[in-house]
Amino acid sequence: MAAGKDGKPSKEAKSAARAARRQASKERRRQIWQAFQMQRKEDKLLLPLMIGALVGITVVAFLIGLLFHLQWALLPFGLIVGGLVAFLIFGRRVQKSVYSKADGQAGAAAWVLDNMRGKWRVTQGVAATTQLDAVHRVIGLPGVVLVAEGSPQRLKSLLAQEKKKTSRLVGDTPIYDVIVGNGENEVPLKNLERYLTKLPRNINDKRMDQIESRLSALATRGGPPMPKGPLPAGAKMRSVQRTIRRR
Repeated sequence: MAAGKDGKPSKEAKSAARAARRQASKERRRQIWQAFQMQRKEDKLLLPLMIGALVGITVVAFLIGLLFHLQWALLPFGLIVGGLVAFLIFGRRVQKSVYSKADGQAGAAAWVLDNMRGKWRVTQGVAATTQLDAVHRVIGLPGVVLVAEGSPQRLKSLLAQEKKKTSRLVGDTPIYDVIVGNGENEVPLKNLERYLTKLPRNINDKRMDQIESRLSALATRGGPPMPKGPLPAGAKMRSVQRTIRRR
């Protein structure tokens, strides 16, 4: 932001900053509205649930207010809480829909890892096959987590090899491994972030930096890169695999 002679932001800079914030806010509202319209068309229960939450909570607040002769004071409170709950329902159902569509697609686990909140350092595709099985490495407060997606039969050996290479460089730092899927001893895609956040905290930020530095060399020797985000259903896998083999 440009500053005036006294070191304070100029009027033009302040005006530009306000305009940028307004534009960003307008863009967020537009995205939310588009997401709502898409979800409403696919999810027939969305509107009834949202309206039910808004009306139900508002009515309850009003009735409670009647007992204390504060119904008109509690009515706005009920509307606000009802609106928040309705918006929460919308967000949860959109998230569920996104995970449902991504589940089972190549690159879905990598997409979830890249969108996690918190102190996680993700390296995609540290090991992979031409069938788009992949192992992703995550460094966090629990230690090192190897997250695999693809065919469980092929992933077992892939995980074992990567775990062996990693253990040589991280010493006694805990190494966890998980296969994303819906089978026995696998973690469903929708539960992946929750699974990682529930792991015990074993190291600190300084140790994370050291491990990341040591493992950076492995990244250059890893497998072929994975697609950015889940591949759409029905994608032509043959051309994708050919591209990976060339790399």
